[in-house]
Amino acid sequence: MTATIKDVAKKANVSVATVSLVIHNHQRISSETKRKVRKTIKDLNYHPVRTARGLVSQKSGNIGFIVTEDHFSRSEPFYTQIFLGTEFQARESEYYVLLTTVNSDFNSNFKMPRFILERNVEGVILAGKVSQSLIENIKKLEIPLVFVDYYPPQGNYPVVMIDNFAGGLKATQHLIDCHHNRIAFIAGDISHPSISERFQGYKMALDRNQIPFDPNLVVIDEPYPAREFGYNSAKKLLQRNISVTAIFACNDAMAIGVLQFLKEKNIKVPTDISLIGFDDVEANLSMDPPLTTVRVPKVEMGIEAIKLMTEILCQRQTRSRKILMPVELIVRCSTCEHQN
Repeated sequence: MTATIKDVAKKANVSVATVSLVIHNHQRISSETKRKVRKTIKDLNYHPVRTARGLVSQKSGNIGFIVTEDHFSRSEPFYTQIFLGTEFQARESEYYVLLTTVNSDFNSNFKMPRFILERNVEGVILAGKVSQSLIENIKKLEIPLVFVDYYPPQGNYPVVMIDNFAGGLKATQHLIDCHHNRIAFIAGDISHPSISERFQGYKMALDRNQIPFDPNLVVIDEPYPAREFGYNSAKKLLQRNISVTAIFACNDAMAIGVLQFLKEKNIKVPTDISLIGFDDVEANLSMDPPLTTVRVPKVEMGIEAIKLMTEILCQRQTRSRKILMPVELIVRCSTCEHQN
């Protein structure tokens, strides 16, 4: 038989009103009473009726998750892994996460996501780069925002980012430690803060090791960091007829495209050219050779985004806060020491 709020109150030896206040995390209730009631809720496997909770508290219990259509379809499992992290943590915090996609060129002519129009979310998590128009439209409705993997150039917002600069530095330093000094950098949209910071890390590693920066080793004019553009970038790079012993691709999707082009040209990885990516998506393990890369804690980023959002919702105030997640170099078989 399904437990009711009355069952919880009876077993915890408190009133029904007290159970309701604990469910809604009311500050009036002591820590000891909250602990006792929550334990009873868990013991009885009691699940409050969400619609009833909403009527009482004027809260939906929902958090929106928005990602652009191109990010969702092109970024391999990167943003889906972040979404999974939000889902895992939301369960712990008794929230639902509602996912939707928007056009990357969102403007006032586009319709806002339905859960925003209907005010069916208490806050919104925006993953990856989104248009300033979308941000401003949500902001007008006074809905709390948390950003993941993107920091808007205008305004101060709570954000969960990875240490892209350190990642770019680590990737390039690994290649330098393998005695490479003709290291190419390829990327998509260099105006994206994450990509720009990886590029700065790349240049810093060169500078620290007294390796001159050569703009001919840089291809950053592709519209998006996807496989096909990694392929195109490698093609452009080798058409310049310059010495290249290693390539740092700004993400794994581009690295896969680079590898495809090099194989077509019978250029061996890593014997002829070492290759390193960024993100560490699952597809890397099935690559031949397996890709050396920089691991991004994608699921953990989603977890931190929900923690940040629930903190904002509980305190009923938005404050600018930046959570910087560490990255890790994962050495596999696509890099090796350069033989002079």
